[in-house]
Amino acid sequence: MSEDEQREYFELQETEYPETVPSVLKHKSSKQVVLESETSGLSNTISAMQSISISMPSAGNKIITVVDENAQGFSINGVGGDSCPPLETLGNNAEPKAVMFLSRPMSKGSSIGEADNDSQRFKDKNFDSFKTWSGKLERQITSLSGRSRKFDSEEESTQNPENEPLPVDRYFDALEGPELETLRSTEEIMLPDDKTWPFLLRFPISSFGICLGVGSQSVMWKALASTTSTRFLHISLTANLILWWIAVALVAVVSSIYLLKVILYFEAVRREYYHPIRVNFFFAPWISLLFLSLGLPPSVSSNLPEPLWYILMTPILCLELKIYGQWMSGGQRRLSKVANPSNHLAIVGNFVGALLGASMGLKEGPIFFFAVGLAHYLVLFVTLYQRLPTNETLPKELHPVFFLFVAAPSVASMAWAKIRGSFDYGSRIAYFIALFLYFSLAVRVNFFRGFKFSLAWWAYTFPMTGAAIATMQYSSVVTNVLTQTLAVILSLVATLTVTSLLVTTMLHAFVLRDLFPNDVAIAISDRKPKHHRKWFHIRHGGSEWSKDIETFLKFANTSNNDIEAALNISNDEAKRV
Repeated sequence: MSEDEQREYFELQETEYPETVPSVLKHKSSKQVVLESETSGLSNTISAMQSISISMPSAGNKIITVVDENAQGFSINGVGGDSCPPLETLGNNAEPKAVMFLSRPMSKGSSIGEADNDSQRFKDKNFDSFKTWSGKLERQITSLSGRSRKFDSEEESTQNPENEPLPVDRYFDALEGPELETLRSTEEIMLPDDKTWPFLLRFPISSFGICLGVGSQSVMWKALASTTSTRFLHISLTANLILWWIAVALVAVVSSIYLLKVILYFEAVRREYYHPIRVNFFFAPWISLLFLSLGLPPSVSSNLPEPLWYILMTPILCLELKIYGQWMSGGQRRLSKVANPSNHLAIVGNFVGALLGASMGLKEGPIFFFAVGLAHYLVLFVTLYQRLPTNETLPKELHPVFFLFVAAPSVASMAWAKIRGSFDYGSRIAYFIALFLYFSLAVRVNFFRGFKFSLAWWAYTFPMTGAAIATMQYSSVVTNVLTQTLAVILSLVATLTVTSLLVTTMLHAFVLRDLFPNDVAIAISDRKPKHHRKWFHIRHGGSEWSKDIETFLKFANTSNNDIEAALNISNDEAKRV
């Protein structure tokens, strides 16, 4: 075939097979044709000899048609070097036939492939945004080893949270459920939800509630052994000693774990601090230490140094200056916005500190903290009772924290008795308030059942224990069978509650291993989800359905029969359309 005939043949193939003929064909000579691919940027020389070898780029599963009337065989070479045997042999006088081949996918380029392999070799970067050092050392090692990390900037931009703290509204909008720890369906979590996160990220500040429950039990058993109204029980101080050492061990373990979280995952701790409910649990470590000081067995030490009280009350004072100021300032964290029963933890510390200080012989310091706690407790009590319409209803799983209503007046009655030196009328008023709140909650059995176990259940413990201790002191002043029986019953209920919760917690922690699920409350994004509202305007004959909506709204404030009639009118109009 001459050069003119060959050129005409290729032009004819371009018109008849526009999709299968390569995009660029250049005629070089009668023996060679250069095929240049626009997608791969490669050029291959096609020799019109006994066979033709064509290198094709990846085309998925597309069908490729190759036609040559003089060739005796065809072979298609992929990028990997695989070749196919001759599939069709044509005679010199035979008609051209279209032979179809299925192209093989081409492997990725070396540079992209190496980058992907390198990213897989390194540690998972999903949690770097919550780490204190964010994996900087690993990136330095990567750059020194010569490996390219193309997607580092993209990962950091999507994972690193902003330096500004999340607003309170963001927590309320993104979370629901017990202690605002369940992600709403419209939200996207920052961390992968299909795998178990590191333990420190799953360990919440509310774990200190366990220390509060066991520590208050050591104080109660010390009171049972030393109070005059309960000496007929012949309780030994050995129980106080055992419980005190258990409480010390729990405080040491929980504090060590959370200290590691502060060191390694500071961003997670910062988010817990700005959480509207969990911020109150930052008082719990210091209140636990106050309980350990109050429950100190006489066999360990008879007197505590006065500087210890100032050391323990300093962080409580700093937290109160921050949180009470936010309650009063009128910002997003004002009390009417964030009020919930867990706020009692921010109040109880004042009364426990005043009780310890007065027990150590201090005067001015305990009175100061008692006055501050009393002022803010009255405001909090009224705010929680009236529950403004802007406040969301607490979920059922958070109902145990309602017992925190009992904690503050119980401890306040004992603190004032220590300050005054007797269980006078002021102490009795606070005690009677606590006793009434205790029984008003205890009779509502259905209010505190029917939900899954969580760390929130530990909110039952130290309010019950505080009420039992206050009852012992009251029975020492008003001694009779009723007060003594009440003190024994409340002490027994508190002990059974703490024991059952401790066993249940250990079961869920070490056997079922579901006590610390992925803590999505710290992994919400800093941007609100975009809600796309779709408004459908259906027209027919120049008329809109807006008339039907207006008809429905006319009857919206009337009886149910009128509403049904409006709906029927809309349905009839829809059928006509």
